[in-house]
Amino acid sequence: MRNVLLIASLALAAATTLSGCGNSAEPSTASSGAPTAPCKADDFKVTGDFGKAPKVEIPACKPTDELIIKDLVAGTGAEVKTGTTATVNYQLTTFSNKKVLDSSFERGEPFDVENVGQAPVIDGWNEGIVGLKEKGRRLLIVPPAKGYGQGTNGIKANETLVFVIDGVKVTPAA
Repeated sequence: MRNVLLIASLALAAATTLSGCGNSAEPSTASSGAPTAPCKADDFKVTGDFGKAPKVEIPACKPTDELIIKDLVAGTGAEVKTGTTATVNYQLTTFSNKKVLDSSFERGEPFDVENVGQAPVIDGWNEGIVGLKEKGRRLLIVPPAKGYGQGTNGIKANETLVFVIDGVKVTPAA
């Protein structure tokens, strides 16, 4: 599924910090057995080194409607700002079925996000990669309203998206 992010973000143009999952081993559940406690960023476990495809463990908690941003590796280079171009590697895991749907790491092709803040990508990226530094790794938990909403290209409607993004290069605005 090459460049699902780019293709789906163009479709999005036509359409439109996690808190809570508790520290107990057993999440709160409703009578249906579904988790009721909202997730928090620290509940998501990400392993792997910068530049390599990460392994992401999705917790048994309920996603919130908020964009969650957590730096996993702080980074040491230039910082992504509104208007810059960010060259990144990313992996997309869907929350509901815990499947990796897209990965530039696996393709060996970083992705350019041109004009961050106004780029033709999902809102979760335009907001969530600002502040990422070169050599930094960031976790983004993107709610449906800032993702693909009604779904597209293999992403079901109202899906929460879990991205791990590595900052490869930041190019200032021209």
